[in-house]
This record gives sequence, C-alpha cells and structure tokens, in this order.
Amino acid sequence: MNEDPRLREGLQARASPSGSVAADTRNGVYAALDLGTNNCRLLIASPAGDGFRVVDSFSRIIRLGEGISATGSISEAAIDRAVAALSICSDKIRYRKARRLRLIATEACRAAANADSFRARVAAETGIRLEVIDRETEATLAVIGCSPLLDARGRGAILFDIGGGSTELVRIERDPAEQNAPPRIKAWMSIPLGVVTLAEHFGGRDVTEQSYADMMREVAQHVAPFAAEHGSDLHDMHMLGTSGTVTTLAGVHLNLSRYDRRRIDGVWMNGSDVTAVIQRLRGMSYQERANNSCISIERADLVLAGCAILDAIRDAFPLPRLRVADRGLREGMLVEMMREDGVLRTC
Repeated sequence: MNEDPRLREGLQARASPSGSVAADTRNGVYAALDLGTNNCRLLIASPAGDGFRVVDSFSRIIRLGEGISATGSISEAAIDRAVAALSICSDKIRYRKARRLRLIATEACRAAANADSFRARVAAETGIRLEVIDRETEATLAVIGCSPLLDARGRGAILFDIGGGSTELVRIERDPAEQNAPPRIKAWMSIPLGVVTLAEHFGGRDVTEQSYADMMREVAQHVAPFAAEHGSDLHDMHMLGTSGTVTTLAGVHLNLSRYDRRRIDGVWMNGSDVTAVIQRLRGMSYQERANNSCISIERADLVLAGCAILDAIRDAFPLPRLRVADRGLREGMLVEMMREDGVLRTC
C-alpha cells in the first residue's frame, strides 16, 4: 500500500496514558481496532445520545497466531495476511477521517518472539502502531463493551471471552443498594488457551469423543482454581458470552440461512439450547461444518475447540441462561474513549 504521510501522522500521534491516541476529536469520529490471534476487527463510530452510531466496520479472519504454539513466532504467511487486513483498516480510518483512535493487539503479540518486528513492519507499511495490551486490560474492555447486555433484573454475570489464543473469565456484579450504579468486576482470570491453540494441539478438523474430552479437561484444569474461589452464590446471575464461538452457536441454534448480527447480539439461550447445538455440531463432519453458512470453512476447524472451552466453563459455573454478545473489545474501547472525552455519559 502507498502510505499517506498524513495517515501516519494521525495513526502514530502521541499516545495518552490509557493507550488511546491523543488527537483532534472535533469531527467526532472514533476508531477502535482489535488485532486478535484469529481475527482483525475494526469499528468506526460517532457519539450518538447515550451510545454511538457505527459509520464503518471491518472484520477478517487472519489467523495471526497460527503455529505460534509450536514455533514461538508469527509466521511470514500470517504476517502477510495481517498486513493486508490492516492496510484496509488504515484506508477506512483515513477515509472516515477518524482522529481519536485505539489500536490494540492481544495474545498473539503477547506470546510471539517476533512481535516487535511484526509491529514495526505493520507501522512501516500501514501507518498503524499497535498497542499490545495485557490480559487484565483485555478483560476490562470486554466488560465495558458487553455490560449493556447484563440482565437489568439480575445480580450480575459470569462473562467469558473465548479468543484465538486466550480466554478471559470475569465475575461481574451490581451493588443491590445502588440500582443505577455500573456493574463492577469482582474477579477475573485469563488462561493461555483459545480456539487456535487448542485446535492446533488436539486437532480441530476431526474431533473424536476422546479428543473433545481431552480439550475440556485441559481447560478445566486452568479454570478450576478460579471457580473454586468465585463459583459459589450464583443465584440471580447468568452467563454472558462474547466470541466467535458463542455467536456461531447462536446462529446455528436459530437456523439462520446466513449470519445476521441483529438477530444474534443479545439473544438468550438456556442450558438445554446450548447443549443441543453443541451436540449437533459434534455430530457434523468437518465438511458439514464448513458448508454451514453460520460456521463456514474459516471456522470449521476451530468451532469444536470453542465448544470444548465453553463446556468446561459451563461445568465450572452451572448457570441456566446464556446471553450472547456480538460485541466486545472494540465497543469497550469506543465507550472508554468517548467517556474520557466527555461526549458519552453512559452506554
């Protein structure tokens, strides 16, 4: 891509202590980019009332973390895929004239030995300077992005974010004495296991009863200490899931002919719904999963690893209801930046 020096100046502006980019926000356009282990996602929005209006977006599966668990480094092929996707993102940011930005990377860039050189190449070729956030920040942004989907009549939720290279778990609670108070994070944890790492280790195309059980067991060992300390007193709580895994499950559950975010984001599933759709997916061949419009070939070898992570979490936190969120880190970043700028009070 031919780099526009004005874009570089905008994307590489002085970073504020929170990691966002200090820039002129008079045009009211904000951009949030999340470069994960599996996906590259961009959301561009403007404040609107007590929320925001999306003006542009981008999402592409790039599998940045492919092979990292074996080699310790991001592969050249993955770097090429990421640079191509990020070039599109930088074009969109420039076209929409977004000047208030946060551009983050997560587990793949935390784990890879060549993450610094990868980020340098991204900056040189696209003008995007990636901020590698820690796991606590990742969990916090997920809570900010998803908290509008908390049951208004409930006490709180166990939020989970199943990523490509890590999974975050957060216990969120409201103070019953303060009805309008925002939810607070009571406890959180992150495990270095996601759909890409599990599928690479145990196999994702042809998943047997034994390999599925092995994946669940691996996840359960990491989750058990957190569940032992924070898995009791769950009355009036529900599960709140944000990830490609749960949105895919919801799409299959609803028998959608194609994925439709408007029908997915905020949908409720009870425990028997979740069990039934996971059993349905486990009964499919790889090709049948690839042919399903809500899964596609891009997720066909990853979705059962995600199901195993979800089943391990469900065993640890036996809650009867799950609310599905097609939102997360990008929305959390947008809300946080707009609140910092005083243009958004609640969301």
